[in-house]
Amino acid sequence: YSCMSSSDLSLSDTNMGTSSSPSVSESASAVATGAISRPSLFGSQLPWADPAWYRAHASPYYGPSHAAFRLKVRAFVDKELTSSNCTAWDEKKALPRAIFKKAFEAGLLPGVVGPPWPTALVGRSFNPYPAGTNGPNAEFDAFHELILVDEICRCGSGGVVWGLVEGLQIGLPPVLLFGSQALRERIAPSCLRGDKVICLCISEPTHGSDVANLKCDAQLSEDGTHYVVNGEKKWITNGMFADYFTVAVRTGKPGSAHKGISFLLIERNMPGVSTRQMLCSGVWASGTAFVTFEDVKVPVDNLIGKQDEAFKYIMYNFNHERWGFVVQANRFARVCLEESAKYAMKRRTFGKRLIEHPVIRWKLAEMARQGEATHAALETLTYQMCTMNKTEQNAKLGGDIALLKVQATKVFEYCAREAAQIFGGASYVRGGQGEKVERCYREVRAYAIPGGSEEVMADLAVREGMKNYTNHLKKLSAGSAGAKM
Repeated sequence: YSCMSSSDLSLSDTNMGTSSSPSVSESASAVATGAISRPSLFGSQLPWADPAWYRAHASPYYGPSHAAFRLKVRAFVDKELTSSNCTAWDEKKALPRAIFKKAFEAGLLPGVVGPPWPTALVGRSFNPYPAGTNGPNAEFDAFHELILVDEICRCGSGGVVWGLVEGLQIGLPPVLLFGSQALRERIAPSCLRGDKVICLCISEPTHGSDVANLKCDAQLSEDGTHYVVNGEKKWITNGMFADYFTVAVRTGKPGSAHKGISFLLIERNMPGVSTRQMLCSGVWASGTAFVTFEDVKVPVDNLIGKQDEAFKYIMYNFNHERWGFVVQANRFARVCLEESAKYAMKRRTFGKRLIEHPVIRWKLAEMARQGEATHAALETLTYQMCTMNKTEQNAKLGGDIALLKVQATKVFEYCAREAAQIFGGASYVRGGQGEKVERCYREVRAYAIPGGSEEVMADLAVREGMKNYTNHLKKLSAGSAGAKM
């Protein structure tokens, strides 16, 4: 993503009205008014297995609707995303279609695309309360989304999480934000309701992070009615079972780089679309695919936004995508800690439980120290998302989110390794007591690389910071010069 960062964009003319200020969320309102609540105990209370507010720590970020929504999501996860289901779906390398519909019926699935809740498209307003209960109306905000993704990740399977969440989270927003009204109304409701699956197709065999130089070609027909698409996409999450593909294509002349990229909505039933399973180290249930387009005729009505302007659309959603990776990686680090602590309390070596060995307690402490720090930074950034519109987020948060993605994936990697050391041979076996740790250890790379590798993210963060600093100095200089005149 070296050609342009999200803060270089100006998208105030998009369909979602991103230049306007966001309505004040429950979280932001609580902070502004000083109405800080002390929540009730929730969860197992195993040290650091859950965020601090689960341990009844006072928090300025969460209100009654967040606590209710947390209970609602946990009930769904405990019932549907069981260890046996996750194992079965991993082995099948796909999720059952029914789970998407169940997630919608539980009042959860539309939340993965982020605020605001798409009431008009799904035919129901946001309801944070579990079935059979009710309370004051609440507006869906970024902390509700954090709870949703964080709780789903308790299943300990990146493949299940990506299968259920990721394709929708990154594949549908371009349609919602930049697609025509007709395209939104035709495509979005079925995806948000769990009837259809959508995925994002950007990466190619020869271009991953170098988005500006992708090669998948789309030529406009002579009569101007359709595009003819030829090319390949690689590492496409949900690609094996997706009904729709949000595809970045080259519509500009050779050498046009980021100025010649467009977005097309390609449908699986269009002749010339084929997919094949990629055999990856992890995230098996997410249906990672190699996608081929051979002379696929795509109607011009399936163009998302304007021709040759999709590079900025791609950049526009990266903050939200990377934020989602942070939430996921940090909860998986907690899963490693939780599983290790439970195992250490029952496993005996040299005549005593593992937890009685100082070196094991040190490992758990290091895992907790890093995870708690990451979560605190995550909540700070999430609060900013509640108080800034999209344009301001892209201008101010890109570097911070990139840096936090590096932090979260490194902590996840550390915790996965230390958990494997605590489990010993049990972490090297698929299934059994060390199943979640074994899986997490395999899936670390799926977080450290996609969405921007750690190296690319660290570089982006520094460049963003220095650019903002330089602009600040220029403003100071201009102000000083104006005062002298």
